[in-house]
Amino acid sequence: MPTNRTHPKRVSLLVSSLALFAVVALCPSRNGLVDAKLTHMSRKEVKQKEAEALEKYIELKEKGADEVSNTDQAVALRNYQLRKKKIKGVIRKKEVTLAQVLFPGVSPEEYDLHEEVPIFAELVESKKTQVPFEYYDLPVCAIPSIAKKYKKRKNLGSKLQGRDPKPSPFPASVGNDVGCTPICKVNIGGTKLRWMRKLVERQYRVHLTLDQLPVLMRSKELNYAVRGYPLGFKAPPSYTKLKNDEYYLYNHLKFTITYKEDSDFEGVRITGFDVHPVSVDHNFKGDLDSNSVVDTCNADGSDEVVNDPESFLALRSGPTGEPLSVIYSYEVAWEKSDLAWADRWDVYLIGSPDDDIHYFAIVNSLMIVLFLTGAVATIMIRTLRKDIAGYNEMQTLEEAQEETGWKLVHGDVFRPPSFSPMLLSVCVGTGVQIGAAFVLTMLCTIAKLVSPMKKGQTLTAVIVLYVLSGSVSGYVSSRIYKFCDAKAWKRNTLATAAAFPGVLVAMFLFLDFFLAFAGAATSVSFFTIIALFLLWICVSTPLVFVGSYFGFRAEKFYVPTKTNQIARFVPENVWFASPPVSFLLGGILPFGSVCIELFFIMNALWLHQIYYVMGFLLMVLMILAATCAEVSMVMCYLQLCGEDHRWWWKSFFNCASAGIYLFLYALWFLSTKLELVGFLPVAVYLTYMSMISLAFSLFCGSVGFLSAFMFNQLIYGALKVD
Repeated sequence: MPTNRTHPKRVSLLVSSLALFAVVALCPSRNGLVDAKLTHMSRKEVKQKEAEALEKYIELKEKGADEVSNTDQAVALRNYQLRKKKIKGVIRKKEVTLAQVLFPGVSPEEYDLHEEVPIFAELVESKKTQVPFEYYDLPVCAIPSIAKKYKKRKNLGSKLQGRDPKPSPFPASVGNDVGCTPICKVNIGGTKLRWMRKLVERQYRVHLTLDQLPVLMRSKELNYAVRGYPLGFKAPPSYTKLKNDEYYLYNHLKFTITYKEDSDFEGVRITGFDVHPVSVDHNFKGDLDSNSVVDTCNADGSDEVVNDPESFLALRSGPTGEPLSVIYSYEVAWEKSDLAWADRWDVYLIGSPDDDIHYFAIVNSLMIVLFLTGAVATIMIRTLRKDIAGYNEMQTLEEAQEETGWKLVHGDVFRPPSFSPMLLSVCVGTGVQIGAAFVLTMLCTIAKLVSPMKKGQTLTAVIVLYVLSGSVSGYVSSRIYKFCDAKAWKRNTLATAAAFPGVLVAMFLFLDFFLAFAGAATSVSFFTIIALFLLWICVSTPLVFVGSYFGFRAEKFYVPTKTNQIARFVPENVWFASPPVSFLLGGILPFGSVCIELFFIMNALWLHQIYYVMGFLLMVLMILAATCAEVSMVMCYLQLCGEDHRWWWKSFFNCASAGIYLFLYALWFLSTKLELVGFLPVAVYLTYMSMISLAFSLFCGSVGFLSAFMFNQLIYGALKVD
């Protein structure tokens, strides 16, 4: 007759732990404009300085100063807007530059005068489609001969994302202005011409980089700055006086490169990279070479190349169907600037959400955690302690038989699930592996081992850390499977190693077939697929077997009660504690705890915005795990009170249903925020969001199951059972 009389201490310990987590999570705060020099200032002095900065900001805005140029006024406006993004630390705050935040540990590159600097061509992509193309897939000038000299090695993540920077056909050297220079002549006709018109209609933009700076289109008059330049533009019939829309191509690029010289360092540092695209129909007949003179470009006395409606280059074939002849040209202007190298990224973050919104998101999530903590504490202190004390004081069998609720199912609560214990163990093990890989990735970014600005590097880290976490899933899956008294451990281990990666690979290969058919840059080569397969077979699977070996050798999970030979009859439960209602109710709070931060993540994934606050993301993950754990405990308790001992799969799906809400949120985002055109872009979006929702669901479900299991061990361990 096992007896446990220390139950009040156990219950109090769990409640204290939950309350401690909530208090610790509430600790981060923000005091605004505080740096290392202000740590010894009084609060009054800090507020006075903030008021002065605000007054200056309002004064400059009233004068009509812009925020995107490199003038002193624009720099002052940017510094005020981004002041909170330049604060580092939680307790000891100090002011840093955005270069230190986005690229920690990166030192500036210094160039000598007349030194050649390559301009790299990145992807050609659009917010209206999630199908990017390589720059040299377009009918443009051929890749220059110096491409091999500047060839960059790609990591696995870059290959999966289709990122392969190559030198563009626009040569530049430090300090050397270049007037209008024709580069090449390309004939565009037939299918290529129709494709280019389609790309212009879908608002594709070309992305170039110089010294790791993305090219910017900015206007001081309109006060805007946007990355990349459009391939062309569409003019309506009201503008062209034609029957249909007309499409025009930007074939001339005017680059402006700003740089800084200082006695503190040798050479020059590049601080800005701008482009102004122009559509111009160059007048030239015959073949083009390096000595050719184009009247509208490099001829003596030629006018400056500007956007003039009379000389726009229309994307249409000739009167008799002959191909369109396009002359690509460019010019470069170098301008000296006082802008510091460390501040050159400021303009890219103008208009991005303030960090205070992330704090509000965390506070919103913490309110949910505190609410659930109170619910769990109420269950533990007021209900469970009273029930346990009353149950343990019963002296007769008749009194025990009169009791109802969760105490009566002590002989069935640890009965293994009747439906597929292998599938349950595989799902829980995989969810734990996903959580471990995510936490390790966040820790690597916080430790500055991985930069979130380098998306290829981040994706590589996620894949590698997921593979290396295989032993975790093998261990957890085998422990649960062993507890269920199942014997097919080899099949369970293989399923743990192959199930989730197999589903993702199948979805990815199906999508990759259509991407390759469309010629998208994100279509993965055969060799990359082989590399992923070898990574899975040679690294992930053996680690899963190692974890499974130690899991099966470990002792079986201890449970405080014995399981009856015959399962107890389960009465009809209340509607809110029965599936599928309980599943839908259980997933609301876990999803609600991350929905605000999810908006910024979706913008970074699909709208090409910058996301770098990995510390916030790690905190949101911790809050999500706490929410799932507490929701699972509350729902499990309600089901046990209804004498329903079949909690195994229910505890998993009560939290795993958050993945359904994530997918529904993705559909809402698709219909309201994205303007995708065509079947393939929508298919790409839905496929990747299905993968993300599945991973999210497995993680939440695994946390919910393990929390319910430990909850049951705790409360039934406090009972005195004969």
